[in-house]
Amino acid sequence: MLIGIISDTHENMPIIDKAVEIFNSKNVKLVFHAGDIISPITYLHFSKLACPIHLVYGNNDGEKKFLKEKYSQIGSIQDPPLEYAVKENGKVIQFVIYHALPDDIDYIIKSGKYDYIIYGHTHKKDLRTVDNTTIINPGEAGGWLYNERTIVILDTETKKIEFVNL
Repeated sequence: MLIGIISDTHENMPIIDKAVEIFNSKNVKLVFHAGDIISPITYLHFSKLACPIHLVYGNNDGEKKFLKEKYSQIGSIQDPPLEYAVKENGKVIQFVIYHALPDDIDYIIKSGKYDYIIYGHTHKKDLRTVDNTTIINPGEAGGWLYNERTIVILDTETKKIEFVNL
């Protein structure tokens, strides 16, 4: 299964449109957004996804009630952490999505509960595996801080992780 991962869009509408176009062209089946969506108006752009989107609030997402109202129509949105399981070929793949990594991240990794930990907030790409857990930060899609706009395509079958420049 192909899963799209995005974070820190910060209401950059043209970039959101480009990410949606890429996710749809790659035929992803699910998208995770690791927070800092900013405005409910972004829903109009993400609603063009051909799959569900599951989001967590970031530290800059103040309009939570309206964001929840809109995004509940095409997936879900909640305070982090968001735990999500995908069943593929008889195997359950466990995800947890944060905006910022929690202080007890080492304990969470050592628990062995999750195959993938996804986060954002730093606006910097991160890809590493600790024990049997892969940690992914797709970087900033919005491009406001470092002018590097990236998303991730994860293939859960092959475990291939591809950073895509927007």
